[in-house]
Amino acid sequence: MYLVESKGGAIVCMLFSLFFLGTWPAIMNLLERRGRLPQHTYLDYSITNLLAAVIMAFSFGEIGKSTPESPNFLTQLSQDSWPSVMFAMAGGVALSIGNLSTQYAWAFVGLSVVEVISSSLIVVIGTTMNYFLDNKINRAEILFPGVGCFLIAVCLGSAVHSSNSADNKAKLKNLSNDCQLKTVDTGSSTTKEEFPNNGAKDLENGNAPSEKAKAGTAAFLIELENRRSIKVFGKSTLIGLAITFFAGFSFSLFSPAINLATNDQWHTLKKGVPKLVVYTAFFWFSVSCFVLAIILNVTFLYRPVLNLPKSTLKAYVNYWNGRGWAFLAGLLCGFGNGLQFMGGQAAGYAAADAVQALPLVSTFWGIVIFKEYRKSSRRTYILLTSMLSMFIVAVGVLMASSGHRK
Repeated sequence: MYLVESKGGAIVCMLFSLFFLGTWPAIMNLLERRGRLPQHTYLDYSITNLLAAVIMAFSFGEIGKSTPESPNFLTQLSQDSWPSVMFAMAGGVALSIGNLSTQYAWAFVGLSVVEVISSSLIVVIGTTMNYFLDNKINRAEILFPGVGCFLIAVCLGSAVHSSNSADNKAKLKNLSNDCQLKTVDTGSSTTKEEFPNNGAKDLENGNAPSEKAKAGTAAFLIELENRRSIKVFGKSTLIGLAITFFAGFSFSLFSPAINLATNDQWHTLKKGVPKLVVYTAFFWFSVSCFVLAIILNVTFLYRPVLNLPKSTLKAYVNYWNGRGWAFLAGLLCGFGNGLQFMGGQAAGYAAADAVQALPLVSTFWGIVIFKEYRKSSRRTYILLTSMLSMFIVAVGVLMASSGHRK
Protein backbone atom coordinates (compact mmCIF):
# COMPACT_ATOMS: atom_id res chain seq x y z
CA MET A 1 0.00 0.00 0.00
CA TYR A 2 1.32 3.43 -0.93
CA LEU A 3 1.27 6.06 1.81
CA VAL A 4 2.25 9.72 1.67
CA GLU A 5 4.76 10.15 4.49
CA SER A 6 6.34 13.57 3.92
CA LYS A 7 4.99 17.05 4.46
CA GLY A 8 6.01 18.01 0.92
CA GLY A 9 4.13 15.06 -0.56
CA ALA A 10 1.07 15.98 1.48
CA ILE A 11 1.14 19.56 0.14
CA VAL A 12 1.41 18.28 -3.45
CA CYS A 13 -1.67 16.13 -2.83
CA MET A 14 -3.51 19.17 -1.43
CA LEU A 15 -2.64 21.34 -4.44
CA PHE A 16 -3.88 18.76 -6.96
CA SER A 17 -6.96 18.22 -4.83
CA LEU A 18 -7.55 21.98 -4.76
CA PHE A 19 -7.59 22.15 -8.56
CA PHE A 20 -9.81 19.09 -9.02
CA LEU A 21 -12.33 20.10 -6.33
CA GLY A 22 -12.50 23.63 -7.69
CA THR A 23 -13.10 22.50 -11.27
CA TRP A 24 -15.83 19.85 -11.02
CA PRO A 25 -18.51 22.29 -9.69
CA ALA A 26 -17.90 24.52 -12.72
CA ILE A 27 -18.64 21.59 -15.03
CA MET A 28 -21.84 20.69 -13.19
CA ASN A 29 -22.96 24.32 -13.20
CA LEU A 30 -22.20 24.59 -16.92
CA LEU A 31 -24.53 21.67 -17.68
CA GLU A 32 -27.38 23.18 -15.62
CA ARG A 33 -26.99 26.51 -17.42
CA ARG A 34 -27.21 24.62 -20.73
CA GLY A 35 -30.55 23.09 -19.78
CA ARG A 36 -29.58 19.64 -18.53
CA LEU A 37 -31.67 18.43 -15.60
CA PRO A 38 -29.60 18.33 -12.39
CA GLN A 39 -31.04 14.88 -11.58
CA HIS A 40 -29.60 13.49 -14.82
CA THR A 41 -26.25 15.17 -14.27
CA TYR A 42 -25.89 13.99 -10.68
CA LEU A 43 -26.71 10.39 -11.54
CA ASP A 44 -23.90 10.39 -14.13
CA TYR A 45 -21.53 12.14 -11.74
CA SER A 46 -22.21 9.56 -9.01
CA ILE A 47 -21.11 6.66 -11.21
CA THR A 48 -17.63 8.00 -11.95
CA ASN A 49 -17.23 9.44 -8.47
CA LEU A 50 -17.45 5.86 -7.15
CA LEU A 51 -15.21 4.65 -9.99
CA ALA A 52 -12.45 7.03 -8.86
CA ALA A 53 -12.48 5.47 -5.37
CA VAL A 54 -12.34 1.96 -6.85
CA ILE A 55 -9.37 2.93 -9.06
CA MET A 56 -7.45 4.39 -6.11
CA ALA A 57 -8.24 1.37 -3.90
CA PHE A 58 -7.01 -1.18 -6.47
CA SER A 59 -3.94 0.85 -7.43
CA PHE A 60 -2.48 2.80 -4.48
CA GLY A 61 -4.23 0.51 -2.00
CA GLU A 62 -2.61 -2.63 -3.45
CA ILE A 63 0.93 -1.35 -4.03
CA GLY A 64 3.56 -3.20 -2.00
CA LYS A 65 3.32 -5.90 0.61
CA SER A 66 0.45 -6.05 3.08
CA THR A 67 1.44 -5.81 6.76
CA PRO A 68 -0.60 -6.37 9.95
CA GLU A 69 -0.37 -2.67 10.81
CA SER A 70 -1.10 -1.42 7.27
CA PRO A 71 -3.01 -4.09 5.35
CA ASN A 72 -3.71 -3.69 1.67
CA PHE A 73 -7.20 -2.82 0.48
CA LEU A 74 -8.43 -6.34 -0.35
CA THR A 75 -6.97 -7.77 2.84
CA GLN A 76 -8.74 -5.22 4.99
CA LEU A 77 -12.14 -5.77 3.39
CA SER A 78 -12.41 -9.08 5.27
CA GLN A 79 -11.41 -7.66 8.65
CA ASP A 80 -13.80 -6.73 11.46
CA SER A 81 -13.51 -2.96 11.00
CA TRP A 82 -17.22 -2.12 10.90
CA PRO A 83 -17.18 0.69 13.49
CA SER A 84 -14.66 2.59 11.36
CA VAL A 85 -16.50 1.61 8.18
CA MET A 86 -19.65 3.20 9.57
CA PHE A 87 -17.79 6.45 10.26
CA ALA A 88 -16.53 6.45 6.67
CA MET A 89 -20.02 5.77 5.30
CA ALA A 90 -21.49 8.54 7.48
CA GLY A 91 -18.98 10.89 5.86
CA GLY A 92 -20.16 9.76 2.43
CA VAL A 93 -23.75 10.50 3.36
CA ALA A 94 -22.78 14.02 4.48
CA LEU A 95 -20.89 14.64 1.23
CA SER A 96 -23.73 13.34 -0.93
CA ILE A 97 -26.29 15.59 0.76
CA GLY A 98 -23.97 18.58 0.49
CA ASN A 99 -23.18 18.02 -3.19
CA LEU A 100 -26.83 17.51 -4.04
CA SER A 101 -27.77 20.73 -2.27
CA THR A 102 -25.13 22.83 -4.01
CA GLN A 103 -26.44 21.71 -7.40
CA TYR A 104 -29.57 23.74 -6.77
CA ALA A 105 -27.86 26.56 -4.87
CA TRP A 106 -25.58 27.39 -7.84
CA ALA A 107 -28.59 28.44 -9.91
CA PHE A 108 -29.84 30.88 -7.28
CA VAL A 109 -26.65 32.30 -5.81
CA GLY A 110 -23.96 31.67 -8.42
CA LEU A 111 -20.97 29.36 -8.46
CA SER A 112 -18.48 31.70 -6.80
CA VAL A 113 -20.55 32.70 -3.77
CA VAL A 114 -21.89 29.18 -3.15
CA GLU A 115 -18.38 27.75 -3.10
CA VAL A 116 -17.08 30.54 -0.87
CA ILE A 117 -19.78 30.20 1.78
CA SER A 118 -19.93 26.41 1.83
CA SER A 119 -16.14 26.03 1.87
CA SER A 120 -15.79 28.59 4.62
CA LEU A 121 -18.29 26.73 6.78
CA ILE A 122 -16.35 23.51 6.16
CA VAL A 123 -13.22 25.14 7.51
CA VAL A 124 -14.85 26.95 10.43
CA ILE A 125 -16.68 23.82 11.65
CA GLY A 126 -14.79 20.88 10.15
CA THR A 127 -11.26 22.16 10.63
CA THR A 128 -11.90 22.94 14.28
CA MET A 129 -13.19 19.39 14.80
CA ASN A 130 -10.20 17.91 12.95
CA TYR A 131 -7.74 19.93 15.01
CA PHE A 132 -8.91 18.31 18.22
CA LEU A 133 -9.37 14.86 16.65
CA ASP A 134 -5.77 15.01 15.39
CA ASN A 135 -4.53 15.62 18.94
CA LYS A 136 -3.52 19.17 18.03
CA ILE A 137 -0.69 18.18 15.69
CA ASN A 138 -1.26 21.40 13.74
CA ARG A 139 0.10 24.71 15.03
CA ALA A 140 -2.88 26.46 16.61
CA GLU A 141 -1.29 29.92 16.46
CA ILE A 142 -1.20 29.58 12.66
CA LEU A 143 -4.25 27.37 12.07
CA PHE A 144 -6.92 29.43 13.77
CA PRO A 145 -6.04 32.79 12.16
CA GLY A 146 -6.58 30.92 8.88
CA VAL A 147 -9.96 29.75 10.14
CA GLY A 148 -10.73 33.38 10.98
CA CYS A 149 -9.98 34.40 7.39
CA PHE A 150 -12.53 31.87 6.15
CA LEU A 151 -15.11 33.18 8.61
CA ILE A 152 -14.60 36.70 7.28
CA ALA A 153 -14.98 35.31 3.76
CA VAL A 154 -18.44 33.96 4.65
CA CYS A 155 -19.58 37.49 5.43
CA LEU A 156 -17.92 38.90 2.32
CA GLY A 157 -19.45 36.17 0.15
CA SER A 158 -22.94 37.04 1.38
CA ALA A 159 -22.23 40.71 0.68
CA VAL A 160 -21.02 39.91 -2.86
CA HIS A 161 -24.22 37.99 -3.55
CA SER A 162 -26.39 40.81 -2.22
CA SER A 163 -24.55 43.44 -4.24
CA ASN A 164 -24.57 41.40 -7.45
CA SER A 165 -28.29 40.67 -7.05
CA ALA A 166 -28.96 44.38 -6.77
CA ASP A 167 -26.89 44.97 -9.91
CA ASN A 168 -28.90 42.38 -11.84
CA LYS A 169 -32.21 43.86 -10.72
CA ALA A 170 -31.08 47.26 -11.94
CA LYS A 171 -30.13 45.78 -15.32
CA LEU A 172 -33.48 44.05 -15.72
CA LYS A 173 -35.37 47.26 -14.91
CA ASN A 174 -33.59 48.89 -17.83
CA LEU A 175 -33.77 45.94 -20.19
CA SER A 176 -35.72 47.95 -22.75
CA ASN A 177 -32.61 50.10 -23.19
CA ASP A 178 -30.38 47.07 -23.88
CA CYS A 179 -32.23 45.41 -26.72
CA GLN A 180 -35.56 43.97 -27.71
CA LEU A 181 -36.07 40.77 -25.74
CA LYS A 182 -38.35 37.80 -25.88
CA THR A 183 -40.74 37.40 -22.98
CA VAL A 184 -39.73 34.81 -20.42
CA ASP A 185 -42.33 32.06 -20.16
CA THR A 186 -42.23 31.50 -16.40
CA GLY A 187 -45.22 29.20 -16.51
CA SER A 188 -43.60 26.62 -18.78
CA SER A 189 -42.48 23.33 -17.31
CA THR A 190 -40.54 22.10 -20.33
CA THR A 191 -36.81 22.03 -20.87
CA LYS A 192 -34.39 21.50 -23.72
CA GLU A 193 -34.15 17.88 -22.67
CA GLU A 194 -37.81 17.27 -23.46
CA PHE A 195 -37.74 19.09 -26.79
CA PRO A 196 -34.14 19.18 -28.00
CA ASN A 197 -35.12 20.39 -31.47
CA ASN A 198 -37.55 23.15 -30.46
CA GLY A 199 -35.82 25.78 -32.53
CA ALA A 200 -33.05 26.74 -30.14
CA LYS A 201 -29.88 24.80 -30.80
CA ASP A 202 -28.69 22.42 -28.13
CA LEU A 203 -25.66 23.98 -26.45
CA GLU A 204 -24.54 20.62 -25.06
CA ASN A 205 -23.81 19.50 -28.61
CA GLY A 206 -21.50 22.46 -28.99
CA ASN A 207 -23.96 24.64 -30.90
CA ALA A 208 -25.24 28.04 -29.85
CA PRO A 209 -27.77 30.55 -31.16
CA SER A 210 -26.44 32.63 -34.03
CA GLU A 211 -26.83 35.86 -32.05
CA LYS A 212 -25.59 36.00 -28.50
CA ALA A 213 -26.34 38.71 -25.98
CA LYS A 214 -23.34 40.49 -24.49
CA ALA A 215 -22.27 39.11 -21.14
CA GLY A 216 -23.43 41.16 -18.19
CA THR A 217 -26.41 42.73 -19.95
CA ALA A 218 -30.08 42.24 -19.17
CA ALA A 219 -30.38 40.40 -22.48
CA PHE A 220 -27.72 37.95 -21.32
CA LEU A 221 -29.54 37.34 -18.01
CA ILE A 222 -32.84 36.61 -19.73
CA GLU A 223 -31.21 34.45 -22.39
CA LEU A 224 -29.64 32.43 -19.57
CA GLU A 225 -32.98 32.13 -17.75
CA ASN A 226 -34.69 30.82 -20.88
CA ARG A 227 -31.97 28.25 -21.45
CA ARG A 228 -31.19 26.90 -17.98
CA SER A 229 -33.03 24.02 -16.31
CA ILE A 230 -33.63 25.67 -12.91
CA LYS A 231 -35.69 28.84 -13.31
CA VAL A 232 -34.74 31.50 -10.77
CA PHE A 233 -36.55 34.66 -11.87
CA GLY A 234 -39.17 35.77 -9.37
CA LYS A 235 -37.85 33.53 -6.58
CA SER A 236 -36.37 34.75 -3.33
CA THR A 237 -32.58 34.73 -3.16
CA LEU A 238 -32.95 33.61 0.46
CA ILE A 239 -33.83 30.16 -0.91
CA GLY A 240 -30.39 29.87 -2.46
CA LEU A 241 -28.61 31.17 0.62
CA ALA A 242 -30.52 28.75 2.87
CA ILE A 243 -29.58 25.82 0.62
CA THR A 244 -25.96 27.02 0.57
CA PHE A 245 -25.65 27.21 4.36
CA PHE A 246 -27.29 23.78 4.69
CA ALA A 247 -24.80 22.37 2.17
CA GLY A 248 -21.87 23.93 4.01
CA PHE A 249 -22.97 22.38 7.30
CA SER A 250 -23.30 18.96 5.64
CA PHE A 251 -19.89 19.28 3.99
CA SER A 252 -18.25 20.21 7.29
CA LEU A 253 -18.94 16.74 8.71
CA PHE A 254 -17.41 14.49 6.06
CA SER A 255 -13.70 15.20 6.70
CA PRO A 256 -13.95 14.63 10.49
CA ALA A 257 -15.83 11.39 9.75
CA ILE A 258 -12.98 10.15 7.54
CA ASN A 259 -10.53 11.25 10.23
CA LEU A 260 -12.35 9.09 12.80
CA ALA A 261 -12.54 6.19 10.34
CA THR A 262 -8.79 6.14 9.66
CA ASN A 263 -7.40 7.04 13.09
CA ASP A 264 -9.96 5.55 15.53
CA GLN A 265 -9.59 8.37 18.08
CA TRP A 266 -12.68 7.10 19.92
CA HIS A 267 -11.25 3.54 20.22
CA THR A 268 -14.23 1.78 18.68
CA LEU A 269 -12.21 -1.02 17.05
CA LYS A 270 -11.59 -4.32 18.83
CA LYS A 271 -8.13 -4.91 20.22
CA GLY A 272 -5.74 -6.14 17.54
CA VAL A 273 -7.85 -4.93 14.61
CA PRO A 274 -5.81 -2.48 12.48
CA LYS A 275 -7.15 0.96 11.70
CA LEU A 276 -8.74 1.51 8.32
CA VAL A 277 -6.21 2.55 5.70
CA VAL A 278 -7.17 5.70 3.84
CA TYR A 279 -8.07 3.82 0.63
CA THR A 280 -10.44 1.42 2.38
CA ALA A 281 -12.09 4.31 4.21
CA PHE A 282 -12.40 6.26 0.97
CA PHE A 283 -13.95 3.24 -0.76
CA TRP A 284 -16.72 2.83 1.83
CA PHE A 285 -17.13 6.61 1.95
CA SER A 286 -17.77 6.64 -1.81
CA VAL A 287 -20.09 3.62 -1.71
CA SER A 288 -22.47 5.31 0.74
CA CYS A 289 -22.25 8.56 -1.22
CA PHE A 290 -23.18 6.66 -4.39
CA VAL A 291 -26.10 4.73 -2.86
CA LEU A 292 -27.71 7.82 -1.32
CA ALA A 293 -27.21 9.83 -4.52
CA ILE A 294 -28.94 7.15 -6.59
CA ILE A 295 -31.88 6.91 -4.17
CA LEU A 296 -32.43 10.68 -3.92
CA ASN A 297 -31.96 11.50 -7.60
CA VAL A 298 -34.16 8.68 -8.87
CA THR A 299 -36.81 9.99 -6.46
CA PHE A 300 -36.31 13.52 -7.80
CA LEU A 301 -36.81 12.26 -11.36
CA TYR A 302 -40.42 11.45 -10.53
CA ARG A 303 -40.93 13.97 -7.70
CA PRO A 304 -38.79 16.98 -8.68
CA VAL A 305 -38.19 20.00 -6.47
CA LEU A 306 -38.14 23.74 -7.28
CA ASN A 307 -40.70 23.31 -10.10
CA LEU A 308 -38.36 21.29 -12.28
CA PRO A 309 -40.04 19.07 -14.91
CA LYS A 310 -40.60 15.41 -14.22
CA SER A 311 -38.44 12.82 -15.92
CA THR A 312 -38.05 9.04 -15.98
CA LEU A 313 -35.26 6.50 -15.81
CA LYS A 314 -35.83 5.74 -19.48
CA ALA A 315 -35.45 9.43 -20.38
CA TYR A 316 -32.28 9.62 -18.29
CA VAL A 317 -30.71 6.57 -19.94
CA ASN A 318 -31.53 7.78 -23.44
CA TYR A 319 -30.36 11.39 -22.98
CA TRP A 320 -26.63 11.51 -23.70
CA ASN A 321 -26.05 15.22 -24.30
CA GLY A 322 -23.57 16.43 -21.69
CA ARG A 323 -23.06 12.97 -20.18
CA GLY A 324 -19.33 12.97 -20.89
CA TRP A 325 -18.92 16.23 -18.98
CA ALA A 326 -20.89 14.84 -16.03
CA PHE A 327 -18.67 11.74 -16.01
CA LEU A 328 -15.59 14.00 -15.98
CA ALA A 329 -16.99 15.98 -13.03
CA GLY A 330 -17.44 12.77 -11.05
CA LEU A 331 -13.87 11.67 -11.70
CA LEU A 332 -12.45 15.06 -10.71
CA CYS A 333 -14.46 15.13 -7.48
CA GLY A 334 -13.56 11.53 -6.63
CA PHE A 335 -9.82 11.93 -7.20
CA GLY A 336 -9.90 15.33 -5.48
CA ASN A 337 -11.42 13.87 -2.33
CA GLY A 338 -9.03 10.91 -2.40
CA LEU A 339 -5.99 13.17 -2.67
CA GLN A 340 -7.31 15.35 0.16
CA PHE A 341 -7.59 12.30 2.42
CA MET A 342 -4.10 11.09 1.41
CA GLY A 343 -2.65 14.47 2.33
CA GLY A 344 -4.66 14.64 5.54
CA GLN A 345 -3.42 11.26 6.69
CA ALA A 346 0.16 12.51 6.40
CA ALA A 347 -0.04 16.14 7.53
CA GLY A 348 -3.25 16.28 9.55
CA TYR A 349 -6.81 16.64 8.32
CA ALA A 350 -7.05 20.18 9.68
CA ALA A 351 -4.25 21.32 7.36
CA ALA A 352 -5.70 19.28 4.47
CA ASP A 353 -8.83 21.40 4.76
CA ALA A 354 -6.77 24.06 2.97
CA VAL A 355 -8.22 22.53 -0.21
CA GLN A 356 -11.44 24.27 0.79
CA ALA A 357 -9.86 27.34 -0.79
CA LEU A 358 -11.28 25.77 -3.95
CA PRO A 359 -13.43 28.91 -4.56
CA LEU A 360 -10.22 30.45 -5.91
CA VAL A 361 -10.45 27.93 -8.75
CA SER A 362 -14.25 27.98 -9.00
CA THR A 363 -14.35 31.79 -9.15
CA PHE A 364 -11.80 31.73 -11.97
CA TRP A 365 -14.01 29.36 -13.95
CA GLY A 366 -17.11 31.38 -12.99
CA ILE A 367 -15.61 34.56 -14.36
CA VAL A 368 -14.03 33.01 -17.48
CA ILE A 369 -16.79 30.57 -18.51
CA PHE A 370 -19.99 31.97 -17.02
CA LYS A 371 -19.14 35.69 -17.19
CA GLU A 372 -20.20 36.16 -13.58
CA TYR A 373 -19.93 39.77 -12.36
CA ARG A 374 -19.52 41.12 -15.88
CA LYS A 375 -20.69 44.76 -15.98
CA SER A 376 -21.31 44.73 -12.22
CA SER A 377 -20.96 47.75 -9.95
CA ARG A 378 -17.73 48.99 -8.43
CA ARG A 379 -19.01 47.94 -4.99
CA THR A 380 -19.42 44.34 -6.19
CA TYR A 381 -15.90 44.27 -7.61
CA ILE A 382 -14.42 45.61 -4.36
CA LEU A 383 -16.29 43.00 -2.31
CA LEU A 384 -15.28 40.23 -4.74
CA THR A 385 -11.61 41.23 -4.56
CA SER A 386 -11.77 41.32 -0.77
CA MET A 387 -13.38 37.90 -0.65
CA LEU A 388 -10.73 36.33 -2.86
CA SER A 389 -7.95 38.03 -0.90
CA MET A 390 -9.21 36.37 2.27
CA PHE A 391 -9.05 33.00 0.53
CA ILE A 392 -5.52 33.55 -0.73
CA VAL A 393 -4.39 34.35 2.79
CA ALA A 394 -6.39 31.46 4.26
CA VAL A 395 -4.96 28.73 2.02
CA GLY A 396 -1.41 29.84 2.74
CA VAL A 397 -1.99 30.00 6.49
CA LEU A 398 -3.67 26.59 6.69
CA MET A 399 -0.91 24.94 4.68
CA ALA A 400 1.70 26.59 6.91
CA SER A 401 0.03 25.02 9.95
CA SER A 402 0.71 21.50 8.65
CA GLY A 403 2.11 19.08 11.21
CA HIS A 404 3.28 15.51 10.81
CA ARG A 405 1.35 12.50 12.06
CA LYS A 406 3.59 10.19 14.10
